[in-house]
Amino acid sequence: MYKVMIIEDDAKISSIISEYLTKWKFEAYSTTEFENLETQFLAIKPHLVLLDINLPVYDGFYWCGKFRQLSNVPIIFISSRDQNMDIVMAMNMGGDDFIQKPFSLEVLLAKMNAILRRSYTYQQEDQDFLEHKGLILNISKATISYHDTEMDLTKNEFQILYLLLKKKETIISRDELMQALWESENFIDDNTLTVNIARLRRKLEELGLPEFIETKKRQGYIIP
Repeated sequence: MYKVMIIEDDAKISSIISEYLTKWKFEAYSTTEFENLETQFLAIKPHLVLLDINLPVYDGFYWCGKFRQLSNVPIIFISSRDQNMDIVMAMNMGGDDFIQKPFSLEVLLAKMNAILRRSYTYQQEDQDFLEHKGLILNISKATISYHDTEMDLTKNEFQILYLLLKKKETIISRDELMQALWESENFIDDNTLTVNIARLRRKLEELGLPEFIETKKRQGYIIP
């Protein structure tokens, strides 16, 4: 049974989400105290976090950054904010998806199930590593390493790199990546994929692989 941590200061919304997820056999943990979320996060060890942006004390961006220092657990932002900058900020801080209030509980559940399948199915793969040109992708740990330097990946970064490595020397279109990441491009802003690609490239460049992923204009991406 998957554990979901709900970080939402509107008690009514938090209760509605919790009750709905419980009916679908999730273990839902609603937060009522917002000062020691790291401690609660470590105690619960959730498989997924639903995170509002507007919170008491510190906002959701702050807590997303803190959680990313501790874990690669999937994080879905749920917020009434609708500016592109907020969505970009959420992805840059390590969020895996963004859903705007008011939202359908059915859509929320579909997004959660899609992310949980992506995040935890790969742990059952027979192959533990993918290697190309000295870069090693650790499938079970969601890390990359090169010349003895290791770096963590978010769930989206891992999925993008996994797909590109599995089909190396083949162009993968943006539509194909979005389908794999979010099940249906109807639920995703094209901007979000761009942000995740850019963030992954920065990590590869920090490892010493600045040209590892190439852009093919009007076609997609390739690892040659």
